[in-house]
Amino acid sequence: MLRTLVATALLAVAGAAFAQAPAEAPKGPRKGMHDCSQAKDPKACEERRTQFRDARKKAQDACAAKPQSERRDCMRLELCAQAEDPAKCEARAKERAERRKQRVEQNKK
Repeated sequence: MLRTLVATALLAVAGAAFAQAPAEAPKGPRKGMHDCSQAKDPKACEERRTQFRDARKKAQDACAAKPQSERRDCMRLELCAQAEDPAKCEARAKERAERRKQRVEQNKK
């Protein structure tokens, strides 16, 4: 009887003793994904990020009044209009839209 009690107690304690804390998830959306301190040219990286943030903010302001169904297209048009090569931006955006549509169709199956 004593052996059973000791074995049960050890088993209960062992589970808690060897349990590992979960790894901390990054805080915020994709945190650290664009860490400019690790880039070859951190100053240029920060400059690109700032330009993109400004362009995105401008596009969000322009598309805020649009209904949700039209907002994605509005954002794409606004962002690509501000890009260095608008035609290339539009082509990449259409490719991403097609991949997104395929993923949605696969998830439905």
